[in-house]
Amino acid sequence: MPTIPVVVAAVFCATLVRSALGFGEALIAVPLMAFVLPVAIAAPVAVLVSITVALVVLIGDWRDVHVRSVGWLVAFTLLGIPFGLLALRMCPESIVKGVLGLLVAMFAVFALWRRQGAQLTDDRFAWLFGLAAGVLGGAYGMNGPPLVVYGSMRRWPPQRFRASLQGYFLPASLVGMFGYWAAGLWTPRVNYYFAIALPAVLLAIPIGRAIAARLDPRRFALVVHAGLLASGAGLVLQAIVSWNG
Repeated sequence: MPTIPVVVAAVFCATLVRSALGFGEALIAVPLMAFVLPVAIAAPVAVLVSITVALVVLIGDWRDVHVRSVGWLVAFTLLGIPFGLLALRMCPESIVKGVLGLLVAMFAVFALWRRQGAQLTDDRFAWLFGLAAGVLGGAYGMNGPPLVVYGSMRRWPPQRFRASLQGYFLPASLVGMFGYWAAGLWTPRVNYYFAIALPAVLLAIPIGRAIAARLDPRRFALVVHAGLLASGAGLVLQAIVSWNG
């Protein structure tokens, strides 16, 4: 399988989804690139892409970031990362991913079934979602689902939803990249594949934004919950494969 076309295609698809919805690239980029690259290279490349997307989006949309919410989420994510690293050593990956996938999928199904589900009107529970994101991010690099659930329950309009998630992912991804550097995983090969994929990233961002602009708030919420359902199903599938393996 040719390496460069697969990497470029994976990054383009992941960036398109991320730019349109504000999340979702984690379950696209790394699994697809892992067909042709070691995960130790694919994961840092994906994080560099995440930083790039967040920077580009925030240049135009930084005024829409819900700064208070993002601040709480980032703070408790950093607190949760050490617990995630501990969970990585103590808890079977299949169980953690399976439980997370089921919870996310159940929330998405409930939200799709009842359009007016549970709602959070303030940040009093931000610590819970931030901590969960930190634990899952520290253990498996999957801090997105709890944040998407939080933004959905806050009923943020599409522009604020996407911008606030980028406001979160930028510092979180920078911390993650520092971790890869400290572990010796930020290598010239990572920079090489990122440079090759960068034009695809810059092309996909405006296309994703154009798609998002055509979605009214009701359709946007529908697509977000459908994406959450797909993410939950993907985590459950990964758990099954890990368990059988």
